[in-house]
Amino acid sequence: MVASYNKLWKLLIDKKMNKRDLQLAAGVSTTVIAKLTKGRSVTTDVLLKICKALDCDFADIMEVDKTASDTDKTQ
Repeated sequence: MVASYNKLWKLLIDKKMNKRDLQLAAGVSTTVIAKLTKGRSVTTDVLLKICKALDCDFADIMEVDKTASDTDKTQ
């Protein structure tokens, strides 16, 4: 199981934002955005910053992908 951030990217489209806009609004680094893009783990503090910036909840930006494994993300 891994976290999927596909909901985040769809939400950004709905809000007419890009990744740079998210980075600035949430106050996160480019490294964090890169990790999210690659489906890698980030801290709950980062997720809270994103949720605050987008006025949403965890469930609005991520979900658990039970069919994927951690090794799928490293390939």
